Amino acid sequence: MKGIPMQTGVLRVLRATAASWWRHRDLRRTGQTLLAQRLERQTVLRDLGYLRQAAKLPNAHVICGEGGTFIHLGLTTVSSFAPIERFPLAAFAVARGTPFIDIRPVTDVIAFANLPRVARNGSVDPDSSGPGKSVSLTTYIHMVEALGARIANDPRPCRST
Repeated sequence: MKGIPMQTGVLRVLRATAASWWRHRDLRRTGQTLLAQRLERQTVLRDLGYLRQAAKLPNAHVICGEGGTFIHLGLTTVSSFAPIERFPLAAFAVARGTPFIDIRPVTDVIAFANLPRVARNGSVDPDSSGPGKSVSLTTYIHMVEALGARIANDPRPCRST
C-alpha cells in the first residue's frame, strides 16, 4: 500500500465491507455495537494480513472463474462466490501487483480440471502432469493461458517475439 491516500482508501473499503457483513449488522441491530466494532477491527486486520501475504509470497495469485474468486496464499485460500469486481480484497491484491488469472474464458473444463495445482510451499513435483501434482506459478500460468485464460500482473519474464 504505497502512500497514505491508498492506505486510507483501502482501510475505508475494508471497514465498510466488514461492517456490511450480516453477522456484524445483526450485532449492531441488537445493540451489541462494541462487539460488532471489535469483530470488524479483527476482520480488517486479518484482511490486511492477507494483502501483505499476497505481496510477499512468490506463488500467491488471484484466480477468478464461474465459481467465484479465490486468493491463493500458500496454505491459505480466501474466496468469495462473487466475481473479482465484487470481492474488494482480491481486487486490492491485484491492484497491488498480485498475479491474476481469469479463467472465465476457458471453455475446456476437462483440460482445466486436469491441470496440476500451483505449488504451495515452493516445492515442485518432478513429474508435473495430471491432477494432484504441483508446478510453479509461472508454469501454471503458461498452461492455463494455453487454454484461453487471461493473465494480469504476469510474473513471467518478458519473452521476446
